[in-house]
Amino acid sequence: MATASGQVQSVSVIAVRRDVTGGWVGGVRRYLRRNPALAVGIGLLVGLLLFSGIGSLVYDTNRYRPLSVMPSLAPSLQYPFGTDMQGRDLFAVMILGTPLTLRIGLIAGILGVTVGTVLAFVAAYYGGAIDAIIRTVVDVLLTVPGLMLLVILAVMVRNSLTVDQMALVVASLAWLWPTRTIRAQALTLRERAYVQMARLSGASGPEIIFQEMLPNLLPYIGASLVGSTAAAVLASIGLEALGLGPMESPTIGMTIYWVIYHSALLQGMWWWFVPPIVIIVILFLGLFCLSSGLDEVANPRLRQEV
Repeated sequence: MATASGQVQSVSVIAVRRDVTGGWVGGVRRYLRRNPALAVGIGLLVGLLLFSGIGSLVYDTNRYRPLSVMPSLAPSLQYPFGTDMQGRDLFAVMILGTPLTLRIGLIAGILGVTVGTVLAFVAAYYGGAIDAIIRTVVDVLLTVPGLMLLVILAVMVRNSLTVDQMALVVASLAWLWPTRTIRAQALTLRERAYVQMARLSGASGPEIIFQEMLPNLLPYIGASLVGSTAAAVLASIGLEALGLGPMESPTIGMTIYWVIYHSALLQGMWWWFVPPIVIIVILFLGLFCLSSGLDEVANPRLRQEV
C-alpha cells in the first residue's frame, strides 16, 4: 500500500510539473503568436547569433586577416562570400564582425540607458534645482549635432581605438534621449498614491525610487534599451564608415569603410559590399521588430492578456 501510494504521489508531482512547464511554454507561444513583431525580431537576432556562433565553430575564421587568402576572388564553394582586395575571406569577416558590431551597440546602449535612468529618476523625484540642472544639460546637448561630437571624440582617441573604446565613444551621448523620455514617465509616477504612501511611511528617496517607481517602468526601460542599442549600432557604423573606428577589427562598419576606400562599387566587386549591407538590414529589422513587439508590453494601451 505504501509503495502504491508513493507511486501515485510521484506521478502526481510529475503531472503537476508538466502542467506548470507546459502552461508557461504554452503561454509564451500564445503570446508570440499574438505578437508577431516580437517573434520576428527575436528570430532574426537569434539567427544572426547562430550564424556567428556556429560559423566560428565550423569555419576557419583566421581567414579574416589580410593576405590570408587570394585577393579579389568572386564567391565560390571555397569562399562563399568571396574575398576582398586585402586578401581577406569575407565570410570569416562577417562571422567575426557581426558579434563585434552587436557588442558595440549593447555596451553603448546599456551604459546609456543605465546613466539615463539614474539621472531621470533623480531629476523626476527630487525636482527643484537638481531637475533644472539635469534638464538644462540634456536640452543643450541635444541641440548640438551628435555626429559632430562623436567625430571629435573618435579623432581624439583614434590612434588607440578598440572595439570597447568605440562603444564608450558612442555611449558618451547615448544617455541623452533615455534621460528625457524616462524622466517624463517617472514624473507621472511621482504623484501616484503608492508613492505618496511610501513617503508617509518614512521610506527614503532611493528606497522609493528603486522599490516603488523603478519596477513599474522596467518594461518601458527594456524597450528603450532596444532603441538605444539600435541607435548606438547606427552611430558606430557611421563613424567607422568615415574611417574613425577600430582599424584592426573586422566590424561591419569597418568593412564598409574598406569598400569605400578601395572603390569596390566602381570595380564591380559586388560581393564585397552586399554581405555587410544584408547583415545591417537583418540587424536593424530585427531590432525594429523587437522594439515594436516590446512596445505592447511597455504601453498599457496596447497591452494584451496572454
